[in-house]
Amino acid sequence: MRRVQGTSGSRILGALPQKRFCVTAAGTVVHANLDGGKGALKAVRKGGVDGRVKRFEEIPHTGRNGWINLLRFWRENRFQQLHKHMERTFNALGPIYREKVGTISSVNILLPSDISELFQSEGLHPRRMTLQPWATHREIRNHSKGVFLKNGEEWRSDRLQLNKEVMLSAAVRRFLPLLEEVAKDFSGMLQARVEREGRGEEGRRSLTIDPSPDLFRFALEASCHVIYGERIGLFSSSPSLESQKFIWAVERMLTTTPPLLYLPPRLLLRIGASLWTQHATAWDHIFSHAEARIQKAYQRLSSSKGPHSVAGTAGGQYTGVLGQLIEKGQLSLDLIKANITELMAGGVDTTAVPLQFALFELGRNPEVQERVRQQVRTSCSQAGGDPQKALQGAPLLKATIKEVLRLYPVGITVQRYPVRDIILQNYHIPAGTMVQACLYPMGRSSQVFEDPLRFDPGRWCGSNKDDGRRGEGQGFRSLAFGFGARQCVGRRIAENEMQLLLMHILLNFHLSVPSSEDIKTNVTLILQPETPPRITFTKL
Repeated sequence: MRRVQGTSGSRILGALPQKRFCVTAAGTVVHANLDGGKGALKAVRKGGVDGRVKRFEEIPHTGRNGWINLLRFWRENRFQQLHKHMERTFNALGPIYREKVGTISSVNILLPSDISELFQSEGLHPRRMTLQPWATHREIRNHSKGVFLKNGEEWRSDRLQLNKEVMLSAAVRRFLPLLEEVAKDFSGMLQARVEREGRGEEGRRSLTIDPSPDLFRFALEASCHVIYGERIGLFSSSPSLESQKFIWAVERMLTTTPPLLYLPPRLLLRIGASLWTQHATAWDHIFSHAEARIQKAYQRLSSSKGPHSVAGTAGGQYTGVLGQLIEKGQLSLDLIKANITELMAGGVDTTAVPLQFALFELGRNPEVQERVRQQVRTSCSQAGGDPQKALQGAPLLKATIKEVLRLYPVGITVQRYPVRDIILQNYHIPAGTMVQACLYPMGRSSQVFEDPLRFDPGRWCGSNKDDGRRGEGQGFRSLAFGFGARQCVGRRIAENEMQLLLMHILLNFHLSVPSSEDIKTNVTLILQPETPPRITFTKL
């Protein structure tokens, strides 16, 4: 089984030899003494190493001056390598540290026991870090904000309405056939291309390509089919230039967001900074594209309404998330537009990029690929064409996505602001402090996962389930979609979209890679490959 290469990942928090203690539960310090040749730990619970809870100011930190730190980030290109910076910092400072960059201060953690304590203190209205550049754009353009940018009771009210259409099992049953249709068509398009451009004998041709442009088109086609209830034709021989521009705008928006997080956006707006102009222009194009799609769908829904239509249907057919929201009328049209735009903008790169990593890892781990394929074949043969039954019978598919997101999390942190004081690693954390669960270093930590650099979907399944070095908080090891009431609102769409595409690809192709070298990664707002991997598709 192929392992992700690298040295730092496998030794994160190794034995922490410079600190003679570890933590078994958030706020419970264990005095550790090595005993015997195998280094077994004799642990005694205490109130602290010296019998006291330490002050917030005593948390290890990367420097007290946020502006000097910001300058270092710019000079050393840490924005694009933030995941590696976090990994190095945990190795140097231990399982918790403070960091201030520009105007943003955070406490960073990676152990599941600490993350468990954090989420237990999130309150009724969980808060994560507000992406101020996004919020400022909405304010200066007089756009309503969707749930991604809201907090408090206003957020909770809107989120409960959206959950009914995108998160609940009844909603998944409605939109799953739409995703299945797009995944099946994508596989058919790829088969035709391999047969047309590939090498080898007919019926067994192979083609090596960078599939990323096609995966971006797939992600937009699939998400639009679910959101609007109609196809937008991105698999045609001449796909819409406007849709391609939308994909470019999303990429530009994601790339320009991180540097803007640490500076006051309105100051940048006032001085006409190029970075802000690029960011705002990208969002303007996203909103313009979404508005045109929404208006077109609204007109279609209005003209097709019949006397026997039920909520979210036209002539008895499911009309997508937009149709459901409009028909039920629980959200204003402005709020529907705001949330639909966020779903569109957040539904392309966040599925297309993990699919690149998934194809690569399956390609360089042929034994894993074959195990997943066999399970998929068996499940599909018994499902009678029902995509939900097919997915339920192939748990390795979902485990593959979880394993990909463990090694390559889309967002490298999940943030919360605890509503009460808590103790993490025996340090006092005041209520209202931004605490970040750092997913990239956690996913590669030998403290959390056995043989963490091995790509092994089986660690999430059945009797082979990796107990994660058993300890408290082990339910908090897979957080790529967040947690609880504030988890990713598009989670069910994304999970099923990726699983269905992998299912159809594995049924029709053997995957391999020209190079099994590790993929170098960068962070925009999400983790991405520095260079998209090339994949060889061989028809089965």
